[in-house]
Parts: sequence; C-alpha cells; structure tokens
Amino acid sequence: MLPSTYDDQNCSVARALEIVGERWTILLVRDAMLGIRRFEDFQARLGVSRAVLSDRLGQLVEHGVMERVRYQRRPDRYEYTLTELGLELWPAIKALHEWGASLTGHTPPRQFRHRDCGGRPRAAVHCDKCGEELTVDDVVTFPTPGAPVSRIAVLEESVGHELARERPLLQPVRG
Repeated sequence: MLPSTYDDQNCSVARALEIVGERWTILLVRDAMLGIRRFEDFQARLGVSRAVLSDRLGQLVEHGVMERVRYQRRPDRYEYTLTELGLELWPAIKALHEWGASLTGHTPPRQFRHRDCGGRPRAAVHCDKCGEELTVDDVVTFPTPGAPVSRIAVLEESVGHELARERPLLQPVRG
C-alpha cells in the first residue's frame, strides 16, 4: 500500500505528486488551462463530487498552483486561475496529452496548434546549455548533496553504489 504522503522521500517527483498526483487534481489543472475558471463549470465538466472538488481546489490554492479570485459580491463568488507555478505545468500536461493519445490510436478530442505558424506543439526535453532536444538515452543522472543517503544505504550494497554515481538513465541496476 502506498503512503498518502511522501514526506520521508527527498525526491522531486514525489514532491510534485504530493501536489498534483491525484487524478482530479491534474484534470483540474488541465481544465484551467482550457479556460475553465468557476467551481460550477469544473464540477459540470468533470462530474466530480462537490466535496472532492472543493478539497482539490483548496489544495491547489494552498500550494500556490491556483489562486481564488472574487468575481462577484452579494453573494460572493470566486473563480480559480492558474498562477505562474501552475502555468509551469504546461509541459507536463502536454506530455500527458501526447502519451494518452498514443495509447488509443484514435484522434484525441482536442488538438493544439502554434498560434503564429500553425504547427503542432510537442512536449520535449531540451538541454539548457546547447538547446539540443534530448531523448532518455542522451541523459545521465547523478546524486546531489541533497540525495537521500539513508534510502540508498538500505539498498543492497552494489545497487546503492550504482545509484550513488553518475550513470545513464535506463541503464539496468544490477544487485
């Protein structure tokens, strides 16, 4: 059984999952990128219960992914907009869109195009130094001073040794 939090893990992916790793949460971010802003519109589009929706929107606001902005008084009504932190999820949303479309073999229900030239945006990883587009085979990983030594230490010695050095992604770790 997976824990409900990853507090004991010093891992960027686990940290991200703490905020957006639940199904409804990532769909809320997707819909906010599509322009959905109001509670009732999120609820109608997703079919999620009001309690779950309220909780997920609250968490996104709490973590700074969205902000709650009043658009009406008497009665007070609010809309939810993505913050800069939330907008930084665009590459992840686009990558999930591409990957999900590849699973079905059907044309996805939404397409995207570059407003200026009409081309299709692609999720890609680029080197920040030379700009080259990278595949998983082009990347090596290495621990930083913040690496969780205690978690590596519990692994079999040879596995821990492999994870403690620079190595290519996808290279099998042999115990």
